[in-house]
Amino acid sequence: MVAFGKKLKARQIQEWQAYYINYKLMKKKVKQYAHQIEVGTLERRHVLKDFSRMLDNQIEKIVLFLLEQQGLLASKLAKLREQHDTLEQQPEISQITELREGYRVVGYDLLKLLYFVEMNAIGLRKILKKFDKRFRYRFTDYYVKSRANHPYSQLQQVFKHVGLGAVVGAVSRNLHELQDCQGSYLSIYDPPALPLQVSPIHTCDHFSSDFSSKLLYDNKDMVMLFYLDHLQDPVVDSIKAAVDRLTHSTNFLNFMAQHALIMQEELPAPAEEQIDEERYHYVSLLLNLANTFLYMVNTYIIVPTADNYSMSLGAAATVCGIVIGAMAVAQVFSSVYFSAWSNRSYFRPLVFSSIVLFVGNAMYALAYDLNSLTMLLLGRLFCGFGSARAVNRRYISDCVPLKIRMQASAGFVSASALGMACGPALAGILQINFKIYKLTFNAMTLPGWVMAVAWLVYLIWLWFSFKEPSRDVEENNSPHASDSETAEKNTLEKGLKQPLLITSEEQQEDDEDAEADGSEEVSQESRRPATSIASAYRLLTPSVKVQLLIYFMLKYAMEILLSESSVVTTYYFSWSTSTVAVFLACLGLTVLPVNIVVGSYISNMFEDRQILLASEIMVFVGILLSFHVIIPYSVPQYVCSGLIMFVSAEVLEGVNLSLLSRVMSSRLSRGTYNGGLLSTEAGTIARVIADATITMAGFLGQSQLLNITLLPSLLICVISIAATCFTYNSLY
Repeated sequence: MVAFGKKLKARQIQEWQAYYINYKLMKKKVKQYAHQIEVGTLERRHVLKDFSRMLDNQIEKIVLFLLEQQGLLASKLAKLREQHDTLEQQPEISQITELREGYRVVGYDLLKLLYFVEMNAIGLRKILKKFDKRFRYRFTDYYVKSRANHPYSQLQQVFKHVGLGAVVGAVSRNLHELQDCQGSYLSIYDPPALPLQVSPIHTCDHFSSDFSSKLLYDNKDMVMLFYLDHLQDPVVDSIKAAVDRLTHSTNFLNFMAQHALIMQEELPAPAEEQIDEERYHYVSLLLNLANTFLYMVNTYIIVPTADNYSMSLGAAATVCGIVIGAMAVAQVFSSVYFSAWSNRSYFRPLVFSSIVLFVGNAMYALAYDLNSLTMLLLGRLFCGFGSARAVNRRYISDCVPLKIRMQASAGFVSASALGMACGPALAGILQINFKIYKLTFNAMTLPGWVMAVAWLVYLIWLWFSFKEPSRDVEENNSPHASDSETAEKNTLEKGLKQPLLITSEEQQEDDEDAEADGSEEVSQESRRPATSIASAYRLLTPSVKVQLLIYFMLKYAMEILLSESSVVTTYYFSWSTSTVAVFLACLGLTVLPVNIVVGSYISNMFEDRQILLASEIMVFVGILLSFHVIIPYSVPQYVCSGLIMFVSAEVLEGVNLSLLSRVMSSRLSRGTYNGGLLSTEAGTIARVIADATITMAGFLGQSQLLNITLLPSLLICVISIAATCFTYNSLY
């Protein structure tokens, strides 16, 4: 990976070079401060004062230039407005075309300015993080809070860029008005719910009366996002993409998208950006999300009845742990080969997944009439071998355009949550008993038959509707010098489609240190994706390993709670299958509301690492309250402790994956052994161990099952809390 210092130098607009943040100088100053403190020639308080003054000077330089450029753009827009007013009285096609071109030129100038702000914002974030990491001091918190909240703040101009919003609005609105549909009374400020009144004489052919647009203001950063349902001027699309990426405020959609841990490279290749629209197919995306939903239903639909099914085949009730966990065991291996298969195709893995899941569910259902526990376990293993979640993640990462990838990622999480709730609920409904010939249909076999039919229907839909994305991607060289203006515009458009926040800052800092030591080039080896689980593991920093440990812990605790719920509630409370199903469905239904609250409100009030630690402590409290010690075990104790544990684990999962997506090496954003695969493997292994723990604890008797299975959860939770505290300052 190329270090940020080199990227900044390579991507600077040459005529504005003097106004960029002097990142190289500031990085050297940080190292100089560290050396002076180490030898005792400089006190820490002097370092903080000197570095604050240096940052203030850099930001002032950036902001004053930014204001100057905004003034120039405003002046150009004012002149164009005068021409626009004149044309409204005496419209001429040639002059309208010329005026539109004038607005486009201003639009490209605006793109340059947005790109300028973006690069400087990245530089400021990175140098603040480097300072905190080097001195183990939360300087960023002090600096940002003291500057951003001041009435004369210059920092707000860089990170909130409110003034640029007016320029964005002026360019977008005027270009929209100059489309080939003069006479329309529609404005970009009209809400989509309002009926549109379009002149019957001048309505253009390619705009229908249901054309709608929406202006959203983020309550934190006053971000303008234009959602245009029909064809729009290319420069407006580019500006919208730039604004989308320049603003990175935590909201529900962004929180849910990061919850999916769909990794993406920091700087996608231009060729990949160009083919985004060609590779995207809406129905194929729906099929991908449907696969996610059905698989989660398939995972949890057997949980309420697995203990009864085991006993009907002559095994102990606690064998349900192995029955439920068999699917996770197979998923450990299927995740790897599906991830590798997705390098070549998406359609064939999904077809294979559907067929295997159809066979696995049929075997699961037939085990009752065959009176075979082996058939039951083989059926669940087959279902695990059909887990295509690695393909689901990879499809969204590779084939969904960047501008809607966040929505698609949030859809992935929502489909998973809905499937988790629908599985137990469906099991509670299927409380009927009848026979057709020699086949028995009852509460234990119907989940298998229903899912087999569902996968068969899905397979037919998939076969006729899925569109395999094109993989003929050619390397795109830089534009020819013969048309320098076009080349510059294209470069700006591509550059501004990159995400603002660096997703692999730790790895980049290592590259920067190598650059400072005199390295002129970063080896090709540092850009290649990991080629094995071992090589992927070596790319993990200590903080990333801690976050994977946290992910392991929460998946273990959740699996213990869910998988043993039927056995525990039957033993202590004599709950029926329907009651267990309702309880599990209610737990699953909390996922989306909890994520809405955390993503929209809590994450705007507290840092991610604060929420992370608080959630871990609440999981610990939930586990502690779940133990059966002296007093008689009651339904309120079980339900309340389970709810605390489950909800806290859901909050913890979202925040943990959000942090993980920002600090994991970008080499893990592509290839077979990517970040999504690592997190999936960590969670799946946790589920396997949890289910095995339930079965082994069953040998001690059902009276000891609850406490024995909760002890490992408590121990792992304590270890993860200690590890979080140890790496707290490195979590951002």
